[in-house]
This record gives sequence, structure tokens and C-alpha cells, in this order.
Amino acid sequence: MKNPLREKLYSGKTSLGTWITIGSPDVTDTLKQLNFDWFVLDTEHSYFSIETARNLMLALLDSKTVPLVRVGENDQYLIKRALDIGSYGILVPLVNTREEAQRVVNYSKYPPMGSRGVGPVRAAAYGNNLREYVTTANDEVLVTVQIETQLALSNADSIAETKGVDILFVGPSDLTMSLGLLTDRGNQRVADSMQSVVKICERHGKIPGTLAATPEEAKKWQKLGFKFIALGSDSKYLFQGAKNFLEQSQN
Repeated sequence: MKNPLREKLYSGKTSLGTWITIGSPDVTDTLKQLNFDWFVLDTEHSYFSIETARNLMLALLDSKTVPLVRVGENDQYLIKRALDIGSYGILVPLVNTREEAQRVVNYSKYPPMGSRGVGPVRAAAYGNNLREYVTTANDEVLVTVQIETQLALSNADSIAETKGVDILFVGPSDLTMSLGLLTDRGNQRVADSMQSVVKICERHGKIPGTLAATPEEAKKWQKLGFKFIALGSDSKYLFQGAKNFLEQSQN
């Protein structure tokens, strides 16, 4: 297993992707024609199953876009299934402590580093390259923990110290809510909190990630030092594109 996204991120380059929330392979088949580095297949807030996530991945076979999966919670079963279908990495929401981050690593890595069960199915070409996969997966799978609360912020330094964690992904909307600011994600307190995570990542050799709701926000996050940035989502593109087309077509 070779993960080009991991290589790009650890070389210090900025990587841009997007969120996939619509469970049709036509979506990933369409968007792969652009220059996204990765797609996060979201099984936390979207409605599709792990089987649908696998089908979304199949549409990427002839693409350089790397598939990642966000699971619904810090759960061994969910993480194992996300990786076994061929995801190059996982994102786990609401990781608030070092102990929780260590659990994510344990569930994502094979022994002796973790406790992931051996049965990678599609990830190992249905057994045809099992040895290659299990001997390289620990080094290649990207492990992302989401920093979304004030508690996570206070523990971000110890979370970043956790061996096996690659990316600390700040969820701006959840963080804004946790700070008591409701939907005011443009508040300076949010930017300051996010900047603190970037600095922590720099100290520990980890990659800071986040999500941009607008192109302006994407540029803002890059200036703050974020390297793994989600540019909106498929559903946002669908709605915004139709809205713009309709508005510009009216007299």
C-alpha cells in the first residue's frame, strides 16, 4: 500500500479536498475530474452506508483522488470497516483527550502498534496482496482526529503527542458552538483557537487540517498555516451552482 496523500502532506505541501455527502457514485465520478487531492466520504452526518462508501470509492479507481472515510464515532468496528473497504485514512469526530486519540490509533493500526483485526478484504485486493497490505498499512494509513470542543482545545497538546496520529482536524462550526458563539465562525476567538492548534501541530510534527465554507475562508486558513483543507462539500456545490445559475438567468 502506498499513500500519495500522506507523502504530499509530510513533505509540507498544502492539500485540498472536499466532503462527499451524496451517496451516488456519479458524484465522485464527476468531481474526480477536477484536481482534488482527496475526498472524505462522510458516514457521520450523511445518510449512506459503508457499502455505499465502497461504491463511491470504486468510481475513483482510475483517479489520483485519494478516498478517506469519516466514521460516526470512535468505535473499533466502524474504523475497521472503513479501512477494510480500501480507505487510505480515517477521520474520527469529537476526540477530546489523549486517551481517546490513543483509542483511534489502536483501532487503526495492526499489532504491535494497535489492535486492528486482520481481514482487509477490498483493501488487500480480496486477499491477493494481503502480505503487502498488512506490512505497510501501519505506515501508510492516515489517522485524523477532530478537534471540535473547548475540552479538545485544552488537550490538543497531549493529543498531538500521541504516536500514530497524523492530522489534527479543527471543525470550525462545532468549535464555534462549543465556544458559545453559535454560528459566528468569523469571530476572532475562533481564528485564535484554530491558530493555537496549528502551532501545536508544528511543535509535534503533525498536520493541521480544517474545513473552509468559502474560497475566502480557504485562503484565510492557508494563511494561518493549515495544510489539509476541505473545500466545502458536494451538496454545497450542487445548491450554490444551481442558485447562481438561476439568479443570473432571471431578468
